[in-house]
Amino acid sequence: MRPVVQRWWRGLRDVIFPPSCVHCRGLVESEERDEGAGGFRHLCRTCAAQVSLVAPPHCSTCGHPFFGLVEGERQCVKCDGLAPVFRSGRTASLFKGPVRSLVIELKYHRGLHVLEDVAEIFRRAPHVLEAVRGARLVPVPLHARKERERGYNQARLIAERLAKVAGGGTLVTPLLRRVVDTETQTAFDREERRRNLKNAFALAPGAPLTPAQHHVLVDDVFTTGSTLNCCASVLHDAGVGNLDVVTLAHG
Repeated sequence: MRPVVQRWWRGLRDVIFPPSCVHCRGLVESEERDEGAGGFRHLCRTCAAQVSLVAPPHCSTCGHPFFGLVEGERQCVKCDGLAPVFRSGRTASLFKGPVRSLVIELKYHRGLHVLEDVAEIFRRAPHVLEAVRGARLVPVPLHARKERERGYNQARLIAERLAKVAGGGTLVTPLLRRVVDTETQTAFDREERRRNLKNAFALAPGAPLTPAQHHVLVDDVFTTGSTLNCCASVLHDAGVGNLDVVTLAHG
């Protein structure tokens, strides 16, 4: 579909079905979609202003921001004890308020429309874009059962939006598969997550792996880093040394 037709269709769709804010459920007015919300199409002006974007200085392992004056080395309590296999990590936002609502809408309510706002968050995170440009983005996989139930892997959709925004030859390459259908990790601490994820991931059959290429693991939220670290271990064992991680949000 051509850009002009896309804009026409989107305008007609918004007139017939005005979008509501995924956070407060209020109406997103047309002038907010065009200007006031600065590119967010499913957050109202008030909620868009509450998006907590991350910018340097931040932890080099998990990407969580350091607040206040930073001098010399500073240890991050968010990922203390992680022992990362990957080189570095970055995140675009904090997993709270409107960002949390966007992620929940995407993961649990089939809210594919909010991917427009996911892309907008990445546009506002230049430190993330520079870290992935020209890389091979590897989405954290879902188990086949869960992906069938959901209809998609949200990490892959997020990676695709990130690749499009970053440009510069950035590609999405699904190199991993989830071979163990683990129970949900929501209530687990880092050690429990690590045990739950043991041997849960493997290389995908016929994965086009180029070890010398820069690879970036992509997931929706960095919580303890256990899932990303388990995925990184598989790639590391396959010879990938130039490996980083990026998430849409940090919880």
